Amino acid sequence: MILKLFEENPSQKHIEKIVDCLKNGGIVIYPTDTVYSIGCDIYQPKAVEKVAQMKGVNSKNANFSFIFSDMEQIPEFTKPFSTPVFKLMKKALPGPFTFILNANNKVPKIFHSKKKTIGVRIPDNNICRTIVRELGNPILSTSVYSDDEVLEYNTDPELIHEKYKDLVDIVVNGGYGENEASTVVDCTGDEIEIVRQGLGIIDGYA
Repeated sequence: MILKLFEENPSQKHIEKIVDCLKNGGIVIYPTDTVYSIGCDIYQPKAVEKVAQMKGVNSKNANFSFIFSDMEQIPEFTKPFSTPVFKLMKKALPGPFTFILNANNKVPKIFHSKKKTIGVRIPDNNICRTIVRELGNPILSTSVYSDDEVLEYNTDPELIHEKYKDLVDIVVNGGYGENEASTVVDCTGDEIEIVRQGLGIIDGYA
């Protein structure tokens, strides 16, 4: 199924359909402020395993991120972080960034790896934030890759639907996506470190 949503005013009926799908263990492809992502409810372990299989990775070792609706939701799943990290996130979010933070024990066991970290995303995209807000907890996020060696990411939701329609339950058509992933910022050590430069630019960091 493909559902068309407009970022400025996403259909409540469609949002509820997506949330019901997620609560029932469904898998959804949705737009962010960077590339389209595959996701599911973080509390649905079978769905998490299915996403991991789609990506050809082990769920415990996968670098999956969580999509949050706002900053207030983040401390529920992370250990306390420093004031500089908070200020940086406050400045950068919502935006095309993934912040790696130390996870706490509220993170479902299926995600527990030796690293004990979590990737945090609050995209500057009203569709995915509305889905998370309506669901009441974060959703998993992993990028939709293209098999094309030239184009690393699929940007056309119609083509994404054509490729993934037998693997996922819903593809959200929120318009064309970007062709560049988020900037990944590691905040787990003594120094804040950019580990992947993507679409997001942080002033004063290089």
